[in-house]
Amino acid sequence: MTTPPVIAFLSRMSAHYQRPYLDALRAALPGEIVAPLAQLSASQRAQAAIAIVANPDPADVAALPGLRWIQSLWAGVESLVAALAPDSPPIVRLVDPEMSRTMAEAVLAWTYYLQRDMPRYARQQTQRVWVQQPYRKPSQTSVGLLGLGELGQAAAMRLREAGFVVCGWSRSPKTLDGVETLSGQDGLDLMLATSDIVVSLIPLTPQTRSMLDAVRLGRMKQGAALINFSRGPVVVTNALLDALDRGHLSHAVLDVFDVEPLPIDSSLWDHPHVTVLPHISAPTDHETAAQVIAANIRAFRATGQIPGNVDLARGY
Repeated sequence: MTTPPVIAFLSRMSAHYQRPYLDALRAALPGEIVAPLAQLSASQRAQAAIAIVANPDPADVAALPGLRWIQSLWAGVESLVAALAPDSPPIVRLVDPEMSRTMAEAVLAWTYYLQRDMPRYARQQTQRVWVQQPYRKPSQTSVGLLGLGELGQAAAMRLREAGFVVCGWSRSPKTLDGVETLSGQDGLDLMLATSDIVVSLIPLTPQTRSMLDAVRLGRMKQGAALINFSRGPVVVTNALLDALDRGHLSHAVLDVFDVEPLPIDSSLWDHPHVTVLPHISAPTDHETAAQVIAANIRAFRATGQIPGNVDLARGY
């Protein structure tokens, strides 16, 4: 009788949070053994060619001598790239259409929040002020997307369908129907200067860390707003707070932070021009992620080819 192939599941999540992922992966891969490292025998550890990981302990990765490639449960892999040794096996990040749909939904929802002046109405409520603010149509609102990968492109299409004026910046030139696309330093400056709302969706890399610093925030349009759905360190927090305090920027919707959970003593919690979200813009869906990962693994078993993996030099 043939022994089923072994896949190691490596995570520092609690057993409670691991369980739905394991259940979904096992259902999607009925011919495989998917198990946490602690449940694998020495021979099974030696046999495992694939590891599915979510914030793994690097020592656990090193405990798999036959590892051919690593499948991330997350779309963002900057922490994984930073934690593992340079000679670690290739990393494959999660590319899930459901995550793209969810992120596009979140971008549209919070763009509406800013376009319809919800932060101001929330402040008016606390002050018991009854004042109707002028209405600004989507067609009168320019939204600039910082990053045009899978998530950025999905968000651009959703915004365009809703009637917003959409432009997007990417590291390399791209073309997207109905969207002004920009690249390079001049393109970035133009996008920042002309957008009423800037949405950050870029991965965190050495090049994008602190990308939105005091200089670039200062280049944003007077009274513009920022949505950060990428990673906290893309934005320099003190520079953002200064821009908000000076009135140069009107509001910031932040779903990601330098430290998560956001410390209880952070000044962001109480800032009148900041909306704090607990990293909820595009959560991984257990079921659809398992199907995407299972398809990657089945293709590898059939062909021996590792799915498109992360460019370690770029960081994504």
